[in-house]
Amino acid sequence: MTIQTRTDRSKQSRDHRKQLGDFGEQVAADYLLQHGYTILDRNWRRRGGELDLVVQIGQALVFVEVRTRSTRTHGTAEESVDGRKQRQVRKIAAQYLSEMAPSTYFRELRFDVVTVYVERSTQRVRTLQHLEHAF
Repeated sequence: MTIQTRTDRSKQSRDHRKQLGDFGEQVAADYLLQHGYTILDRNWRRRGGELDLVVQIGQALVFVEVRTRSTRTHGTAEESVDGRKQRQVRKIAAQYLSEMAPSTYFRELRFDVVTVYVERSTQRVRTLQHLEHAF
């Protein structure tokens, strides 16, 4: 008989959230590709945060925050992109622009949110919503 400690359960929970998040980001990336977007970067990390997806469509550079949920126990995916998260994404986006795209011209900069709800038992996508100009 194996006894699970609190630390083991916490690690399993983190691993499950990571897998769920990775799955949602892949679903969002596939959706955006199917709708004419070009993916420039995924999981672009710097001190203080990460950009889930950086995409381009036409002359618009779009920073996409992806939120994946299997339940609404802790609120909706949309609600989780609160003011604090928006400020964090904007700050990291500014770093991205200064490091990665200083000589590239974009007519529009945009912050979108893609929410993905999955069926907990089957890992199938229940709904996907793309909120353009979310913040």
